[in-house]
Amino acid sequence: MRAIVYTDKGDSTALTLTERETAQPGPGEVRVRIHVSGVNPTDWKARAATGAPMPFEEIVPNQDGAGVVDAVGDGVEGLQVGDRVWVHLAAHQRPTGTAQDFTVVPASRAVRLPDGVGFDVAASLGVPAMTAHRALTVHEHGPARLSPGALAGRTVLVQGGAGAVGHAAIQLAAWAGATVITTVSTGAKERLARAAGAHHVFQYPDDRLAERILEVAPSGVDQVVEVSPASNAALDVAVLANHGSIAYYANDKGDAFTIPIMPSFAKNARWQGLLLYTVGEDALTAAAEDVTAALEDDALPVGEHAGLPLTWFPLEETAAAHDAVERGAIGKILIRVLSDD
Repeated sequence: MRAIVYTDKGDSTALTLTERETAQPGPGEVRVRIHVSGVNPTDWKARAATGAPMPFEEIVPNQDGAGVVDAVGDGVEGLQVGDRVWVHLAAHQRPTGTAQDFTVVPASRAVRLPDGVGFDVAASLGVPAMTAHRALTVHEHGPARLSPGALAGRTVLVQGGAGAVGHAAIQLAAWAGATVITTVSTGAKERLARAAGAHHVFQYPDDRLAERILEVAPSGVDQVVEVSPASNAALDVAVLANHGSIAYYANDKGDAFTIPIMPSFAKNARWQGLLLYTVGEDALTAAAEDVTAALEDDALPVGEHAGLPLTWFPLEETAAAHDAVERGAIGKILIRVLSDD
């Protein structure tokens, strides 16, 4: 089978296309014939982290993907050969991700797709959708699970609504009944955020941004999904409702941020960091189940019309796909592994 591999950290030139024997699933594992592989910032950052040792001698990148189960290991229940699935965290603590013809994963990381859901949608889930789910379920008095109506009466602010996580957060929050406010940097991104389902979209920079947000949310924002706490901490607290939560998942524009202490504790603000790799199996299971329920309601479409433009690469151009994500390409970068899909 074909596989993209790297044997040392570095830029995208470390990625090479090679041939490998197709692995067999062990107990509790399934093998998936990958149709589409999704690329996330975490994929190129893991490869480029030259200060960290290689956890395995050879690594196949990419955490997310979609395809068809073609072999099942002993003890697996709930999945069988022929099932269409979306795959998440394929390369977490394992050497083989989805940038290859076949990947073997624990059965818990392959989730059956509802009928009619395309592999383009399925490969766009994983890291973005599960991160968004976690960010929306950490409020002190909020729901631990998402479903229609779970966030009814709440206002959610998604900072950076045109990114993959921001896009998923808008869709999931709207599906769960929240009023969704988002911020973006350009008019083109505003159009994408509105297509995703945001009710109010504001462009930055804007000295009156806090005032504008409070005009549409006079009681404050209940939950913030934050991509850049270094830039937005003061704004987040200024617009936050009492007992509000600020869930941050990235370090855009800085590795450190300053919290306005008195306004923050006066509002009983909850600052919640989140990383899928360490969040725990219970949270991952809840996210996978709720994301699949949203898929059944057709709540997570992708494409320009849905606010998440897709850019495709063939498997042999995985390096270019990684470069596109690293450069901040708008939308979702996907790799077409099975050429006739």
